[in-house]
Amino acid sequence: MREARLAAARGGRHGLQIMSFEQAAVRLAGGFVQPIDEESLRAAIQAVLPATPMGELDSIKMLPGMIGAAADTLHKAWRAGIDLAARSGDHPRLEAIARLEAAVLTQLPEGMMRPVDIVTAANSCLGHAPAVLGAIEIVGLTELSPCWRPLVKALAARIPVQWTAGPRSVPVWLGDTGVVVVRGEAEGPMVGSVSAATAYHEAIEAMRWARALLASGVSPSDIAIATASAADYDDHFLALRADANIDLHFVHGVRVATAREGQAAAALADIVVRGLSQSRLRRLVALCRDSAPLASLPEGWLRLLPRDAPLSTSAAWSRLLTRLKPDDWSDGMDHVPALRAAVELLAKGPDAAQQIGETFLKGRALSIWRKALLAGPAASIDVTLETLKHDDGLEACMSVAWMPASALAASPRRFVRLIGLNSSRWPRGIAEDRLIPDHIIPTTELDPLPVSLADRRDFETILATTCGEVILSRARRDSDGRLLGRSPLLAAHGDETYLRRNAVPAHAFSETDRLMARPQEFAADPQAIGARACWRDWRLAEVTTHDGLVRPDHPLILAILARTQSASSLKTLLRNPLGFVWRYAFGWKAPQSGAEPLVLDALAAGELVHLVLDRALRDLEATGGLASADTSAIEVAVAEASAAVAAEWESERPIPPNVIWDRTLGDARNLAGQALAHGNDHLPGNRSYGEVPFGGSEPKSTAEPPWDASLPVTIPNTGFQIAGYIDRLDIAGDGSRALVRDYKTGSPPKGEIRLNGGRELQRCLYAFAVKALLGDHVAISASLLYPREPLDLQLDDPEAVLADITGHLLAARTALAGGAALPGPDTGGDYDDLAFALPANAGATYCKRKQSAATERLGNLAQVWEAE
Repeated sequence: MREARLAAARGGRHGLQIMSFEQAAVRLAGGFVQPIDEESLRAAIQAVLPATPMGELDSIKMLPGMIGAAADTLHKAWRAGIDLAARSGDHPRLEAIARLEAAVLTQLPEGMMRPVDIVTAANSCLGHAPAVLGAIEIVGLTELSPCWRPLVKALAARIPVQWTAGPRSVPVWLGDTGVVVVRGEAEGPMVGSVSAATAYHEAIEAMRWARALLASGVSPSDIAIATASAADYDDHFLALRADANIDLHFVHGVRVATAREGQAAAALADIVVRGLSQSRLRRLVALCRDSAPLASLPEGWLRLLPRDAPLSTSAAWSRLLTRLKPDDWSDGMDHVPALRAAVELLAKGPDAAQQIGETFLKGRALSIWRKALLAGPAASIDVTLETLKHDDGLEACMSVAWMPASALAASPRRFVRLIGLNSSRWPRGIAEDRLIPDHIIPTTELDPLPVSLADRRDFETILATTCGEVILSRARRDSDGRLLGRSPLLAAHGDETYLRRNAVPAHAFSETDRLMARPQEFAADPQAIGARACWRDWRLAEVTTHDGLVRPDHPLILAILARTQSASSLKTLLRNPLGFVWRYAFGWKAPQSGAEPLVLDALAAGELVHLVLDRALRDLEATGGLASADTSAIEVAVAEASAAVAAEWESERPIPPNVIWDRTLGDARNLAGQALAHGNDHLPGNRSYGEVPFGGSEPKSTAEPPWDASLPVTIPNTGFQIAGYIDRLDIAGDGSRALVRDYKTGSPPKGEIRLNGGRELQRCLYAFAVKALLGDHVAISASLLYPREPLDLQLDDPEAVLADITGHLLAARTALAGGAALPGPDTGGDYDDLAFALPANAGATYCKRKQSAATERLGNLAQVWEAE
């Protein structure tokens, strides 16, 4: 109608009114009469459905989709002119639908009428038709719903009524109505058929075709792309429109989630339906920062939330809010009450969906929220939002149009491309109504304009009304690679042109498409040059700059070598020099998921045990010492420590489901108890310390360490300073001996190990740190304690092992400073969390290809990989 109004304005046809037939009927019926719009109908159904007895439908009436199904059924019955109340005795289902209809009509405003009521009111005012309507011309239709046909016949007896069919088909029922039918000759467009690889390829070819027409001087208003079911292609065209920078107007609207306001509503719906969590709250804050509950919070307040904590329960939020003090906020004021109120409101869920939306949203986002609540139950509002659409803001009369075939049949254009002409997709199959199946009311009666016949009629109408060119397109395969059949509508249109997916297009639709069509031009692009060089270098046997070769004495390499190291960083340096540079020079790290895990991974489980051990050990030392503690005292201390650690963990990190979490805590308690009970009688009168800092590491607790933790610890002849935390340190009462233990929660190795290929450095480095800080007069024993066995692996001759480590670390420093940041044996392995930066399946392909050359280039460093 917008194009028809534009044409009338350009033609100077003043006084011409362009409207739908329903609007004409409403105008004749009276000034206060209005049709039942979709939103009002859904709102009425939502209001009356819970209290309306629906018989056999009672069990499903509150399920998602029921409101939409009921609205569709009522619309079909009203358009078909079926009196549900009169036929309620035919079947219990019809009786239930009739009760719903009666309740809905009572809920609607008094002036809002069904089509049959509008026709009755209009018939009573037929004497005013010449003055109110004047002559009527019905244009662009191939059929009219049965409910309006009696009014057409009555109007034809009072005023001139003309059905301008042009080349379209004419309904049979017009024969005895007195309506003047004006026919026209069918257009003779050039028709071509093509087949594309997939539906996405179809969309690409359609955009290329539209760009070619625009470049040839064709007006955008003369170009249309259409299909029977536009929803199948909407996402493709939405993405391609942005890439092509073409004003492609979606006549049927675009999903609300494509706009910021719709995304804000979707973010809030995610919380309402699935519950409050930190990741969902952060998304909501990013989209609704200026909403009333969040606007009062100071800038940067999200930094107060622990990054790794999912905060997916009310208890977790309560613990976090309880800990926050006014000094924690950037402005020094206490904003906990405001944040607590917002969190408590969001935690109410679907039952408070309307209140939540009114509080957190405003403007268009709030309108979308209200519309979604009318379209379905609050418990499935996220699904409802996915189906809502809104206008894309482009002017149809000045843009290339993407539309359903039914819209194109009513508003023809000169150049048309019809896509999706596959079997079962165009024409679509006839489906029964969801609430009134065929055996209750035949589908041909309930829906006299079935979608299958409408698709055929739209196809014929488009061919007959297009004066320029029509391209018929289909996909050869679906997204899963299955073959697709041809639509029967293509049978009369000759052979099709086979379009290859990788063919060079005659006209590119975007910059990306143009570069892909011109390999020589793309090859000169710096990004393409770099990508091609990297791809080639990855497949060479020798090592290259794309494998980690850098210039010697690079300042960044020297800087990370000069930093204070830990046992873990030195292990990475020895076994994965490339990963060492990525982690400490580039600052790369694997992304952490905020979702609740099913189980804790090995690293997290080990950290949990270490935390329980540290807290339990501190409690025991504060109440008489570990050396004098019996089994029951250790069990009590471990139980109390486990409860405290669990509370902190739950408020700061993701946890598994409750059953698995309880079992994980139980396993941590058992391991901690066995670790503390093992070897307590080795040193007389000893004092035990846990998580002992050294080399400048910050203490993790208020417990007094056995030395000045700020003193540096330097490995001789290597240039490396080390820092870290010793899991457990036992010092004899007379200070003559010390035991260094490193807890291992995994399985013990087979046989004796010293360096274990560079994997095991803690025992020796920690023993060296203890001797350096306590003095050479102290006899040091270092061991790995595996509490599951239990097994205590003592390190023999720490001085000799330290000498070996010194040599390997010096070789590592020399190799890396010389520019060899190359893959090692741990690169691309199962525990390499930076493997995502390597070629796919790097451990089985890339790393093996480069192993020989990397080993040769790293020189003496590679010897540590063979050390026992």
